[in-house]
Amino acid sequence: MADVSLTGVSPGELAKQREYTQRVRAILEAQFPEGAPRAFVHTYGCQGNVADSERLKGQLSAMGYTFTDEKEQADLVLFNTCAVREHAQDRVFGNVGALKPVKERRRHMKIVLCGCMMQQPHVAERIRRSYPFVDLVFGTFAVHRLPELLYQTLRGGKRVFETTETAGEIVEGLPVYRDGDFKAWLPIMYGCNNFCTYCVVPYVRGRERSRRPEAVIAEAEELIESGAKEITLLGQNVNSYGRNCDFGVDFPELLRRINALEGDFKIRFMTSHPKDCTKELLDAMAACEKAARHLHLPFQSGSSRVLRAMNRGYTREEYLELIAYAKKVMPDLSLTSDVIVGFPGETYEEFKETLSLIEEVKFTSLFTFIFSPREGTKAMRMDDPVSAAEKSKWFAELLKTQESIAAERCASMVGQAYEVLVEGVTKENDGRLTGRTAGNVNIDFPGDPALIGNYVNVRVTEAKNWILSGEISRKP
Repeated sequence: MADVSLTGVSPGELAKQREYTQRVRAILEAQFPEGAPRAFVHTYGCQGNVADSERLKGQLSAMGYTFTDEKEQADLVLFNTCAVREHAQDRVFGNVGALKPVKERRRHMKIVLCGCMMQQPHVAERIRRSYPFVDLVFGTFAVHRLPELLYQTLRGGKRVFETTETAGEIVEGLPVYRDGDFKAWLPIMYGCNNFCTYCVVPYVRGRERSRRPEAVIAEAEELIESGAKEITLLGQNVNSYGRNCDFGVDFPELLRRINALEGDFKIRFMTSHPKDCTKELLDAMAACEKAARHLHLPFQSGSSRVLRAMNRGYTREEYLELIAYAKKVMPDLSLTSDVIVGFPGETYEEFKETLSLIEEVKFTSLFTFIFSPREGTKAMRMDDPVSAAEKSKWFAELLKTQESIAAERCASMVGQAYEVLVEGVTKENDGRLTGRTAGNVNIDFPGDPALIGNYVNVRVTEAKNWILSGEISRKP
């Protein structure tokens, strides 16, 4: 990574972590004289967690670890966890429990838990009490301290817990081990100031803090030089990038600066909050030829009353006004969103407002969830009289509505040609490739695996509900 000055963390702190990196490497070389130790790293949750894991893996690699996809053969297992929904937490606890017999067979194995779940005191205490075979636990504010914490684990023989909450720091210069060659995650900010009543993120990620634009640009240049064809800018709310900072660059301007970089690549970003989505941003998207014509803009509910209860900061009408303007300046725009079904106090009539908004906007796709209460949030204390069974009925109705819209959209794409980034072979491994349009739509088509990581032109030949098939064609 380019040499960019640190923000929030002193050069001395990072130098200390580099020293611990060498100490851990020396321990591992003595412990594994016949070959490098292997680490298994698994990420739960959002793309922000994936980006964090790339930095964790970068540090592990610098300490001497190689990586394996088989946790039963690993010398270190690291789970980077997600706290947003109960289902994700339950999976973590189940998978941690399954490691107990593995560690009994491989007593030297170190088990490391980190990320959003571990930043919650009640979760860290449960790990301490019920999972004594876990060696190291740390939260979201200590990612850069992995070498120091792992050194303490290896040398001390005692369990290490570091879940101290700080004001939040941005650390530039950490080594990065990227999992992909042509698709890259680029964090531009961390934390959240919104405090939606259902969301735990501000409590586990801290307040908003933005990377300096020169650091973001430097990393983008490195990614382009290394062959990235798609760069996704990440933040809990990218639209508030640069707010309350001294560098005078907001998100539309950052988008324009990255767009001006030389190279054959597309820019995506998430997540974009409606209350901070401005016409200037939409105009910037329209003017930037490298910005993918895809906007993920979570609306969560179609009812203004429910939105107030969620503390979302906008109304149904304001959301629809934004969508109308976005479609005006980008007629080919693809829209996706997040929806919560069964928020506490929501009535069926208010849920129907969500359905009507979906039918009006006609989203390309939706990420849909039944309300999941999270400890420490205001929504957990709200009256919630609607049964889980009833919410499931609503959820099924929503899925049916969106599936109908998606099928109609897919049918309209037959005969049209699209530029597609080839992402891999199909799951069936049947000689077909799968790729994604700038509008975030997947298409399968016959082709040579040598095309993976490149842009090709694909004409859609068939739509089976929301599954598209095509063939490579010349550009029109």
